Amino acid sequence: MGYVTVCDALTAIAQAAYSASNKRLTSTEHVDPSQHFSTKERILGAAEELFAQQGFSGTSLRQVTSRADVNLAAVNYHFGSKENLVNEVFRRRLDELSARRMAALAEALQAPAPRLESLLAAFIEPALALTLDRQGGSAFVRVLARAFAEKNEGLRRFLSDNYGHVLREFARALAGELPALDKERLYWRLDFVAGALTYAMADFGLIKRPAGVGERAHCRRAASELIAFSAAALRAP
Repeated sequence: MGYVTVCDALTAIAQAAYSASNKRLTSTEHVDPSQHFSTKERILGAAEELFAQQGFSGTSLRQVTSRADVNLAAVNYHFGSKENLVNEVFRRRLDELSARRMAALAEALQAPAPRLESLLAAFIEPALALTLDRQGGSAFVRVLARAFAEKNEGLRRFLSDNYGHVLREFARALAGELPALDKERLYWRLDFVAGALTYAMADFGLIKRPAGVGERAHCRRAASELIAFSAAALRAP
């Protein structure tokens, strides 16, 4: 059964366009590497903010260049197209998220008797930690929510091709703890867990951080509640 959702989000292989961009950089003798990095990061940061505010289809490359204070040629040089720019906005966050999830999963599986909750924590906690990232983490969470709302088949294919293996690894590990659950039902329930996680990350719900409670404490509480909820859902007959 194929599993193609945005939360397949989850390390990645460089796309051809990205490799081509790097080759062009290598062949350019007078490019300052620090300026290359700064320009590319400014473009990615501006695109992420605009995608979060206006969505992918509602954001033009000219708006990105204006926000990043670069010309259109810079975007074409570094990314080649708007589609590649969208993909790279996801890549720079999801590569790291995937690595953290896989490391946490490996640690959970090394325990003498891995519990369902430990496996879910490896999936949920690194994602919720993104909301604490002061360097654009909250904007990316909104971009992720946009990816659910907008039917961008190219983006979904990119996410599935590059990060789908992460969810499959989690599904394999969870299946070992849920022998009575057939594969199709497991994937349905994982889909719902992933959706609930994205909802919690975006802070759309009724539960808001109480006054006097720090962001980290609130994030830990959200993770704990979501892990308990997800474990009960997965164990249901």
